[in-house]
Amino acid sequence: MQKGGFLPKQIVYLLWTYIIAICFFFVFRLAILPLNIESIREILSEEGGLMLLFKAFFMGFRFDTLISCFVLSPFLISLILAYYLNIKNRIFYKINHYALIVLFSLCFAICCIDIPYFKYFFNRFNVQAFIWIDSPIFVFKMISQEPSYIVYFFIFVAIITLYSWLMFRNYKRFLGNLKSNKTTENRTAKTYILNFLLFILLIGLCFLGMRGRIEKKSPMKVGTAYFSNNPLINQMGLNPNFTLIKSIEEKSKQDNKPLDLMDKNEAKAFVKQEFIRMKSSGNKREVVLGKKTNVVLVIMEAMGTCNIGHFGNTQNLTPNLDYLLNNSVSYENVYTAGIHTYNGVYSTLFGQPALMHKHSMNLTIIPKIEGGLPNVLKENGYSTLYFTTHDDQFDNIGGFLSANGEERIVSVKDYPKDEVKSTLGVSDHVMFNRAIEEINSLDKTKPFFATLLTSANHGPYIFPENIPLKPKSKDIKDKMIEYSDWAIGKFIEKAKQFPWFDNTLFVFIADHGAYKGKADFELPLSYHHTPFFIYSPSKLKPKKVENIGLQIDVAAMISSYLGIENNKTLGIDFETYPRLYGYFSADDKLGVIDNEYYYIWNKNGTEYLYKYKTSDKTNYINKKKDKAKQMQKYAFSMLMN
Repeated sequence: MQKGGFLPKQIVYLLWTYIIAICFFFVFRLAILPLNIESIREILSEEGGLMLLFKAFFMGFRFDTLISCFVLSPFLISLILAYYLNIKNRIFYKINHYALIVLFSLCFAICCIDIPYFKYFFNRFNVQAFIWIDSPIFVFKMISQEPSYIVYFFIFVAIITLYSWLMFRNYKRFLGNLKSNKTTENRTAKTYILNFLLFILLIGLCFLGMRGRIEKKSPMKVGTAYFSNNPLINQMGLNPNFTLIKSIEEKSKQDNKPLDLMDKNEAKAFVKQEFIRMKSSGNKREVVLGKKTNVVLVIMEAMGTCNIGHFGNTQNLTPNLDYLLNNSVSYENVYTAGIHTYNGVYSTLFGQPALMHKHSMNLTIIPKIEGGLPNVLKENGYSTLYFTTHDDQFDNIGGFLSANGEERIVSVKDYPKDEVKSTLGVSDHVMFNRAIEEINSLDKTKPFFATLLTSANHGPYIFPENIPLKPKSKDIKDKMIEYSDWAIGKFIEKAKQFPWFDNTLFVFIADHGAYKGKADFELPLSYHHTPFFIYSPSKLKPKKVENIGLQIDVAAMISSYLGIENNKTLGIDFETYPRLYGYFSADDKLGVIDNEYYYIWNKNGTEYLYKYKTSDKTNYINKKKDKAKQMQKYAFSMLMN
């Protein structure tokens, strides 16, 4: 560092503070590369790929500058005043110095958290990370018990230590000796005028940096980063502090408002007409099993099709699920409603879509969902049970389900304490064994409906001890997929030993998928494409159904199999009445899909239309405007009803 020359030392100190911050932001952005190595290799293999990467980093520099300028702006004013007022007080400068360190450390903390968050959700850090703020102890334990997250904590500590040391050097060089320098004696009128012009220029540049762009109509937005057709490149340019702040602003405006995507009356009329269209086909379900058939619904944590051999995974992680799929009625093109577990539970049981960022179950006044499976089946004489491995009050699921037809909820409080391995409670096979016991204790004069939510395929990843499974995978996440598959296989084998097995539909679906491998699109299909199959060897012949279906259709499908009228959801028996499109959301994005096109709408205003079947990454949004409009209208209408 030079001593500043003719520039006031206060300004040189701030300039170096900016440079140091930009370097640290750059390092955090650089960390994204090895975590998405498959996508990066693909980008670099294409013509112009390296230049695209450079553009992403330059875009990142712009967003990093924006955040830095917001942090620096009050200190710029403060130190300019200190220059003109000739303030030499050491305490004054130390207060400014330590305040800067604290603010930038908070920014770096968010960047550090963003790395695993982005790796998991393929989304930069945003306000949705705080949806569990009312369960802080649960969330803290879930994070602290996952070893990979602890690594990020130590990385953060190392980064803050290095940053503080560099800032100490910066302070010592430029502000630490101001008290002993009699600079006022050397200040001339010319110096004051030049520095005044310099300060005006710096304030202007700081304002421009805060705005991010020189265009009059709008400052930088999230959509500014979306300059290519590559989803990773678009995400890389963003600064997670920016996405967090913007999402908080948006959430504060929208939390108490219903979705307003299109005219309400038009949406209502469209949905009514669409359901009339489907019902008027004249089709009827071929197999109706009757209201005395038991139902066991297994909602599998993060078990997207990307993990399963039946759907193309070559790692051989799921031999049991592959066997069940090949001997079931398997619905091959089904999509989850959202990307969170609460989306999965809510949409599967109650036939309602995920409403973008809204948490549909975390409500003070809990509504009764008349078309929900627990209520409908209870009204038809079923005993209803819900099993989870952990605290049922997390996400308000326990309270919501108790108010909506679940007679018995078995959660972590019902298991022996020595079986509880983490904040996610007991292992899956322990829950499955308990479910067998509870089912065997039921009054067999009544049919039963049991829902089981697994958790093995979610961090903290704890592989159970003293089980016969010897996983072949080295990666802990793949090991947990193997374990989850093994636990499901053991559950089915054990259930076969009891008389109720032959009179039971075993229904399997994921709560959501997973971001695995590389993301071809802004909204990865791997996070939504789910297995959905019904296994009942004594009642159903194996077959594959290619119709597009949704997680919200599960309630309608099960009701249809049982011969129970259930038309109070947005779900449909899509095998009998095929859908035009599937639709789903991921907080700030909406996806719509048919057998050829995949439409993506982002709240920031960007739209994409892809021919996903051939992995064509060309954006056809301008060439196929009518098609995109049809798909958008379908999804908007459904979400607003």
